Amino acid sequence: MTLSYTRMLDAVWLLLMALTISSALLAESADPSLLVTLFVAISVAIKGGLVVERFMELRTAHPYIRFSMGLFFVVLPLLMLLVFLFPEQIADLTRI
Repeated sequence: MTLSYTRMLDAVWLLLMALTISSALLAESADPSLLVTLFVAISVAIKGGLVVERFMELRTAHPYIRFSMGLFFVVLPLLMLLVFLFPEQIADLTRI
């Protein structure tokens, strides 16, 4: 069974909302830990990828634009994890 384009967008939107709500609930109730940071980083990567692919319709965009946006949602979660794992070193690098 194939979903119509509108139904598929509705399903993606519901998934985005579920990830956003679960991230917000987790941020309000959980203590900072590697597992929480990993969940948030994966959530950001999934949500960014879905928005870029489905709602921004970059599937038909120039490959460089599509690659740049896709790379952003790979690099950003990795930076989130690095900041959690190495906070002092990152602070030293960014200190004026």
